[in-house]
This record gives sequence, C-alpha cells and structure tokens, in this order.
Amino acid sequence: MIGLISATAAGAAARDRLAAAWPERTRVYEGPVGDAVRTAFAQCEQLVCFLATGAVVRLLAPLLADKRTDPGVVCVDEGGRFAVSLVGGHGGGANELAREVGELLDAEPVVTTATDAVGVPGLDTLGFPVEGDVAGVSRALLDGEPVTLDTELAWPLPPLPVSDRGGAYIIRVTDRVVEPVEREVVLRPPSLVVGVGASKGAPVTEVLALISDALREAGLSRANIAELATVDAKSDEPGIVEAARRLGVPLVTCSAEELAAVEVPNPSDAPLAAVGTPSVAEAAALLRGGELLVPKRKSAASPAMATCAVVRRAARGRLAVVGLGPGARDLLTPRARAELRRASVLVGLDQYVDQIRDLLRPGTRVLESGLGAEEERARTAVAEACKGQAVALIGSGDAGVYAMASPALAEASDDIDVIGVPGVTAALAASAILGAPLGHDHVSISLSDLHTPWEIIERRVRAAAEADIVVTFYNPRSRGRDWQLPKALAILAEHREPTTPVGVVRNASRPDESSRVTTLLSLDPATVDMMTVVTVGNTATREIAGRMVTPRGYRWQEGAQ
Repeated sequence: MIGLISATAAGAAARDRLAAAWPERTRVYEGPVGDAVRTAFAQCEQLVCFLATGAVVRLLAPLLADKRTDPGVVCVDEGGRFAVSLVGGHGGGANELAREVGELLDAEPVVTTATDAVGVPGLDTLGFPVEGDVAGVSRALLDGEPVTLDTELAWPLPPLPVSDRGGAYIIRVTDRVVEPVEREVVLRPPSLVVGVGASKGAPVTEVLALISDALREAGLSRANIAELATVDAKSDEPGIVEAARRLGVPLVTCSAEELAAVEVPNPSDAPLAAVGTPSVAEAAALLRGGELLVPKRKSAASPAMATCAVVRRAARGRLAVVGLGPGARDLLTPRARAELRRASVLVGLDQYVDQIRDLLRPGTRVLESGLGAEEERARTAVAEACKGQAVALIGSGDAGVYAMASPALAEASDDIDVIGVPGVTAALAASAILGAPLGHDHVSISLSDLHTPWEIIERRVRAAAEADIVVTFYNPRSRGRDWQLPKALAILAEHREPTTPVGVVRNASRPDESSRVTTLLSLDPATVDMMTVVTVGNTATREIAGRMVTPRGYRWQEGAQ
C-alpha cells in the first residue's frame, strides 16, 4: 500500500489525482502531518509526501531503521514539478515510484541513486539474492574500474559494464555454496528446483532437514531454490506446504499423469500405488527439464516419510522483439524503452541501432549489421537468447509488421521466452499526418517482390481493389523496382474514380517529414521512394479541408450527402 500525505490545498489536489488513478494501491492519511507520516510509515510499503523535502527529512529521521525494510518515500513539491526519490530508492522501490508518479502527474522524476543515475543496474535490485561486497563492487562499476563477470551459471542478466581483461573486482553467478572473497559479489539466480514427496503427516522438520542435507552434500545453496515441486495429491500436505513457506518459495504441483510421463532414474512401486505415478520427487523436479544434480533420496528418519530430488533448471533466455516506431523519439513506447534498457545484447540494423544507442545501458553488447541481413539478424538474436542472454531484436515501426518478429519466431524454439513489443507503424504515423484515411477497413501491402512473387502481390492488390478497401503501400518504389507502383495504381484505378484521394507521406514523424494529398489520377510515381508510404482511399474517402478522411460507415456518408 502507498500512503499519501499532504499539507496544503495544492498538495491535496495532486494527492487526490494520485488516489483516483490508483484506488487499489493508495490510502490517504489525513490529520496533522507529523502524525500522518508516522502512521503511514508504520503501515505502508511506500509513501508519497506532497511536502517539502526538508520537512519530510525531519519527520522521517527518527523513524528510519534499515534501508532493507524501511518504506520507500517520494516527495512531490508544492508546484507538482518534481517527484523526488528520497528514501529507499532500491530496497523500498522509491526510484521506480518516483518515475511512476512523475509520469502520472507530469512531474520530473528526480533519482540520485548513483547506479540509477548513470544507468547501471543495482546489484541488489536484480530480483534474486546477492552476497558479498555489494557496495564495493557497485562503486567499481560506477568508477569504471575493471570488474570481471564470472558466470558459472548462465542467466539472463541486465547489461553490466564488465571487463574482458579481468580485474580486482568480481561478480560471480552461481548456485554453489561459496563464500565471497574480498571485492567479490555472488549473485544467486533461482536455478534449483527441489522435487518433494511425502507420506501423509510427514513433519515439516523432516522435510526441511532432508532438503538441507541434500543441498549441503551436493554443495548447493539454499538461496538458489526457485520452487518446491510435488504431485497434485500432495498440494495440501501440511509438511510440504509449510516447508515451501519457510523457504520462501512457491509450491508447484503437477498431475500424476504428467509426472508418470517423465523418465526418471529411480522409479518406485510405492508412489505408483499411492498417487498414480512411479516417481514424485525426481519427476516433479525434472518435469520442465534440467540437470538432475541430486537423485531421489529419503529422509534420515525411521521410517522415512519424505523424499527429495534436486534439479538445476537451465536459464531460459529472453528475446524481446522491439518495434521502434516510425523514427520520432516521442513515438518510441515506454515499454520499448524498458526492453532496450533491460537487454544485455542488442541485435539490429545499423541505422536503427544509431537511433537508440543513447538509450542503452553501459555494458550492452551491440551486434549490428547492414541492409539485407534480416534472416541473419534473426538467427543471431535467437542464438544469443539460447545461451541464456537477455536479448533485444529491434526493427522500425511495429516488430510484427514487415519487420523482425516473423523471421525471429520462425527460428525460435520453445526453450526461450519471446516477448513482442508493439510499435507505431509507418501506416499509422502516415495516417495521423494525412487526417483519418484508415477510418474504415484497410489493408497494408508491400510492393517489394524480393521475398514475395509479384503474381501474389498483384492478386492481393486486385482483391483489395475489388473489395473497396483503403490500401497503404509499403516499399512502393526503388531505383531497381520502378514499375510495381504504377501497375498497382492501375489495378486500383479499374475500380475507383480518378479523383480518389491518395496520401503520400515521406519520412513520417522524422525531421524531414513531408506529406501531400493528391488523387489517383494526379499521383506521379516518380516522386515516391522507399522512405514513402502511399495510402489510396476507397470510394468513400474524401478530402475535407485539406485532410484525407474515410468515414467510419457508409450510412454516415449517405446521410451527409
């Protein structure tokens, strides 16, 4: 819950805007400001104070105890100009909250945490346990000192400005039991799955002792456990449920039929008779793949009432296919920005990389290539994700429209996570400039026959012409392809009047943008190039006050005539 505190009418107005936008997330604290801050600090995970930072500092000072547990606090000034992350930037989430509040209130977020300020991820904000000299290694990253990344365990980390030459500071990624040495940080991603089976009434102490013994003897860390897994029939077994709670991990259950289909080294008749599968512990741990590190073992009690097995699950790489929009920076979506900053590997066409290079975090590895290498870029991006990397594959417009999503997904198997990030297409950007030519049914057709035979393209153009659909032509004309656009326009002219409006937009949303509305008869194809999109209206499209408009319904048009 986010506590909201204000002292003045202006602060209350901004406070109420936040409360209205986040009714489930916020609670307003009324009354004397000091009392309100103290109460909210004790009851809430985060606070937004519409007060001067000095006043909030004095009120918070006697309340602060530990940055790992104190609420995150954001201050918004009286004029609503700034949202300042004051306390708990990382641990309390105040840095991200300041950005959210700033976006909602149109205020500038102010974040002074060193790593956030220069774009380096905080080692204690990666979402899994970290041990060792966090402050020292973070300072080395900020100061540009050589830091070595020792990945005993591949995992999709955000970009880190590490050195290939080695250095005095080390970031180690592992699930083994190791004691961090001087100037070392150990990151512990959730790589271990513990499969558990238990007889009815098995005590939680026995289950936990078994898991601890298994991990200790294998040299594995409890901090790397991602989940406990068992059969559905044991989903409410108190000893297993409580063990998951004490370990702080989810309990994942699977059907006996699913587990029976998993090949295991140590099947048994006992669980088959009891719950319908020859293996619970090993099968549950192995169900989603991985390396069996600890085969099934029984607890030390007599009689043994619990079994467990431990699997190291391979990291699933992450491939984000990101649409950059038509070119203008303010048409790049916030989600696209977030994915660009999250990726440790960026793959893209060199000219698109240049558009967003300044948004990348330090340490991002950039793999760029020239025109005509789409399939190669798709293969490269998928291959990097298969290594367990966090990858962003970029394209212009929307990633799924004549861009990189199709070739990437054709290459990708189900062992990586693929995230599509939509973008503003050239057709939409051009439509907004022209007016509203896409107000009714419309279609986009690429006139490039490099990958699609012209016979198929022509058939699609004829279908759109006969169906009276507004058409936006991508890739309309190049020096080597100068006849396709005239041919397509001639096909449309068989079904539409010469006065049909046609919109021509070049470099939509970019500094040298140009646009005009002409007619099907008057359009000179020689004025069109590959940076242009051409939108041809249907029989209902009109030019109104210099703008190209396709009515939403023909009845509306008929009524207006």
